[in-house]
Amino acid sequence: MFKSKIFIMIVAILIAITLILTAAFVLWNYMDKSGVSGAEQAQNSARDVKAGKKLTPDQVKEFTVEMKDVLTNLASAGNGTSSKFVKVSFAFELENKKGKEEFEKLQSRMKAIVIETLADMTPDQVSGKKGFDNLTSSLMNRMNEELHEGKLQQILITDIVLQ
Repeated sequence: MFKSKIFIMIVAILIAITLILTAAFVLWNYMDKSGVSGAEQAQNSARDVKAGKKLTPDQVKEFTVEMKDVLTNLASAGNGTSSKFVKVSFAFELENKKGKEEFEKLQSRMKAIVIETLADMTPDQVSGKKGFDNLTSSLMNRMNEELHEGKLQQILITDIVLQ
C-alpha cells in the first residue's frame, strides 16, 4: 500500500497544502495585528476616549496641562551631519479633572517620555505636519499607558524650534 506512487504523491500534496495553509494563516494573523501604524493606533485610542460628550471651551481650558520649552538633542540622520536639537512646547488636553490632576502629579515622568521620544527621532521625522502627527501619536500612546484616572484626548504642539 505504501509503495504505490499515487498514494505517496497524494500524501505529499496534502502535506504541502497543509503547510501552505498554515503559513498563510500565521502570516494573516501577524499582518492583521502589526498592520496598524502608531498614528492609527493613537487615533483609534483617541476616538474611543472621545466617545463621551464634547468638551466646552471652558472645560478644554480646565482640563489642559501645558509643558513649555522641552529642549533635547535629536538622533542623527546617519549621514554624518552634526547633531541637531529641538525645543518644543505642548498643550495636553485630558478627558476630565482627575486625569489632569494625575497628569500634573506625573509631570516629570511625562517630560521624560517626551525627551525619550524626541531623542529617538531624526530632524526629518519631526518636520512638517506628518512629523508632528507622528510625534503626537507616539506621545499619546506612551503617555496613555501611564494614566489611569483619565486619558489624553489631544496633544497640541504650541511651539517648536528645530536647529
